[in-house]
Amino acid sequence: MLIMKLMQYYIAFLLRLGKIVLKAILLLIIVITVIFLIVEIASSRYIQDTREALPTMPTAIVLGASTLSDGTLSSIFKDRVDMALWLFREGKVQTILVTGDNGRKNYNEVTPAGEYLLAQGVPQEAIFLDYAGFDTYSSMYRARDIFLVKSAIIVTQSFHLPRGVFIARSLGIDAYGIPSDQHAYLFKNNIREVFANVKAVIDVVSNRIPKFLGKEIPITP
Repeated sequence: MLIMKLMQYYIAFLLRLGKIVLKAILLLIIVITVIFLIVEIASSRYIQDTREALPTMPTAIVLGASTLSDGTLSSIFKDRVDMALWLFREGKVQTILVTGDNGRKNYNEVTPAGEYLLAQGVPQEAIFLDYAGFDTYSSMYRARDIFLVKSAIIVTQSFHLPRGVFIARSLGIDAYGIPSDQHAYLFKNNIREVFANVKAVIDVVSNRIPKFLGKEIPITP
């Protein structure tokens, strides 16, 4: 009899726990969805589908991506750099800021991008490299506080662009965006953005200060 009562209590406890977990999961899904929509809607009017529709800005901010083991740009990164190159050649921007991860001695995202731009004829004085852009928020924060960027065109893929523009504008940068899509990209990138948007909103609301700042390096055309 005692065992039966214990079993009934245990089953009732599991049912209550299951309802709590289900409600928590549902709430989490709602919160993530709302944040995703906030980022998408807030940035949508500043993202141009055509290059010609972009306003002229002083600087293009190229958000970093992975490089290959031989130091060359991955296809996703090269697409971004090529878009910035087009913007520079067409007079849409006068300078290019490449921001990315150089947190380890044997890993450097930005130097290969700078060398590629030089090889394509962009003058050295028009290229600026940020070695401490460890994430999108840090890149935009440092663009504003270290490189003194006030207005810019954000260059990255369409799955990443809303977050980049949202963060930049939340930090006071007059930012517009252009997708650099030239290939079909892995769907996991879109899934990652859903959760990255949550982190972006938390960073913006909490005004997180990046780990590395340093002296000012004003970007001048």
